[in-house]
Amino acid sequence: MNTTTDSATSATSATSPTDPNGPTGRLATWLAELTLDDVPQHVRERAKLLTLDGLACAIVGAQLPWSRTAVNAVSRLEGAGNSTIIGWGRKISAPAAALLNGTFIQGFELDDYHPLAPLHSASLVLPSLLACAEMQGSVSGAKFLLGAVAGFEVGPRVGLALHGAEMLSRGWHSGSVFGTHAAAAAAAKLLDLDAARIEDALGLAGTQSCGLMAAQYEAMSKRMHHGFSARNGFYGAVLAAGGYTGIKRVFEREYGGFLSTFGEGHAPDASQIAGGLGERWETQRIVVKPYAAMAGLHSPLDALFEIDAKRHLHADEIERIDVELSHAVYHHGWWELERPLTPVGAQMNVGYALAVAVIDGAAMVRQFTPQRIDRNDVWSLIPRIKVRHNEEFDKLGPAGRGQSRVRILFKDGAQLESYRAASRSMEQLLSGEEIVAKFRTLTNGLIDSARQAEIERVVQSLDKLPDIGELVALLAPPVGAAFE
Repeated sequence: MNTTTDSATSATSATSPTDPNGPTGRLATWLAELTLDDVPQHVRERAKLLTLDGLACAIVGAQLPWSRTAVNAVSRLEGAGNSTIIGWGRKISAPAAALLNGTFIQGFELDDYHPLAPLHSASLVLPSLLACAEMQGSVSGAKFLLGAVAGFEVGPRVGLALHGAEMLSRGWHSGSVFGTHAAAAAAAKLLDLDAARIEDALGLAGTQSCGLMAAQYEAMSKRMHHGFSARNGFYGAVLAAGGYTGIKRVFEREYGGFLSTFGEGHAPDASQIAGGLGERWETQRIVVKPYAAMAGLHSPLDALFEIDAKRHLHADEIERIDVELSHAVYHHGWWELERPLTPVGAQMNVGYALAVAVIDGAAMVRQFTPQRIDRNDVWSLIPRIKVRHNEEFDKLGPAGRGQSRVRILFKDGAQLESYRAASRSMEQLLSGEEIVAKFRTLTNGLIDSARQAEIERVVQSLDKLPDIGELVALLAPPVGAAFE
């Protein structure tokens, strides 16, 4: 008797996870049993808005210079295929489409983030879903929306188990490390995987996790990290659907498990993986960005604009700007700047972001173009910005990560200060109207108004859409360039 074959057949024929009561098993079971009727209406509506925001970011990102470099390089490697590259009028293989579309969404620091478990959900979940939907041939909008909710729920829970921002402090690009599971969960719902296969998909996703945060200084690869994870999670789900097994009990394994390895030295909390499933909806905590900058910079930007509202800021009137940040944001968002500075470095650095915000009164797409970054007015102000880590901000733990204090000393002797416990968009999530307005603002001039309105209509009625192919057809044609 061939025991190896018999063992493999037995492993792939089971429908239940290996330990239904463990964190991996509980998560896999919940995902397998989740229906759209289980998802409260307000969570569904939020998921639609996060989808719309992610697609706006993809449209902006599709024709950025580094995105074009990525498409050309990946196309030479992959050749043609059957999956849509957003905004290009071209198709490629499904894994490559997930990679590129995730790269677009994360392409200009405009996309969503989770405040306690830092990751960019749309750039992980939507590319995996789109690739899977086209591979399936026909998928309803309701099923697509359910997959999105699954991904939006899973990613933050894995991040919370690793204590979120502590991963950033340790040098990992947090979202791309625990984003593979979000992408895998999303695709698993489209593939109708049972709990056993979802356990495999999560194990296959976890073994492909990656992302080094040193990419933030100048590397194009910073834009692609979440794309890698979208592709890898999608791959994990498809492999599991084909009977290829992954690491069992991936979250609780003591040797070589996901939490024990990535969380070594900072006591990961496995209870977060399945905690509050169906009761606490992480989808509701995902923040939509009002600025084109790293999430940790939003609180000091808000503080700066609050000061500007009291006294309109002019760079030549400023003696010094003092900035205080928490440990995670300080180490993630501050280093001494030197020219030349790339857009990715500018969007991650609090010194540049505040300097350009003082001069332009804004921190959106135009403030982080290569031409704007290289102008002397910003570089004359940057040396007057002093940044330090305030250890008091760390005492509140993850809830205090968003604290910042900005103090401006003027040449006439005046001084103004603003303290924020968190960014405004964390304290009060952008409303549906504000997210729709952001979509329109970002896509104006990149797609025509009719196409813009149709994307908006289709996304807002996802749960009634017979086939997601209608949305894919709207995303496929070429889009304009946000800047050259």
